[in-house]
Amino acid sequence: MASIVRLLVGAPLAAIITFLLFTLMQILIFEEGAPPEDAGDDVRITISEAPEEIQARTRDQNIDEVEEVTPPPPPPDIERASADQPTESLSTVVGGLPEFDRPSLTGGDISFDVSDRDAQPLVRIPPQYPPRAAERGLEGQCSVQFDVSPDGNPTNVSILTCSNSVFERETIRAVERWRYEPRVEDGVAQWRRGVQTQFDYNLDE
Repeated sequence: MASIVRLLVGAPLAAIITFLLFTLMQILIFEEGAPPEDAGDDVRITISEAPEEIQARTRDQNIDEVEEVTPPPPPPDIERASADQPTESLSTVVGGLPEFDRPSLTGGDISFDVSDRDAQPLVRIPPQYPPRAAERGLEGQCSVQFDVSPDGNPTNVSILTCSNSVFERETIRAVERWRYEPRVEDGVAQWRRGVQTQFDYNLDE
C-alpha cells in the first residue's frame, strides 16, 4: 500500500521536474543562439588611406643645351719694329798709320821694314738694339773711344757723344767684346791709344 502511494506521488513530481528541466534547457539554448540585445557601442575601425607618396626632389638632369659660341678670331699679329744692327761709321778708327822708313835710292840693297803695323780689328760684334729704345721708337748715334792693349783687348772704353743715353750701355758692352791684332813697333806689341768709332742706331721702316 505504501509503495502505491509513493508511486502516485512520485510520478507526477518526476514529470513536473522533467518538464521544468526540459523548459530550462530550451531557454538556455535559445539565449545562447539569439544575438545580444545590447551589443554596446559600435567600435568603428577606420582604415586610413594609403599615405601619399612623397616624391623626392630630384635634381633636374636636363641641362639646357649650351649655345655653340663661335670663338673670336685670333688677335692680329703685332709687328714690332725690328731694329737694324747698329752700323759703324766708315771713319771709325781714328789715328795715323804707322810710319815706314823710306828706302834709300842711292844704292845698296833696298829693304822695307814691314814688321810695324797699327792695331787691326779681328772680331767686331755689333751692339744689341736696346729694347726700351725700340719700344719707344728711338733712333740715334753713339761715338766711343777706347785703347787697344798689347793683348788685343779694348780697354778704357768711354762715351764721347751719344744722342740718347739709352744707347750708351749697349755700345760699351759691344766694344768690350771686340778683339784686335795689337799695334806692333819693331816687332813688339804696343798699346794703341785713342781709337774712336761711331754706331748708328736705326729702326726698320
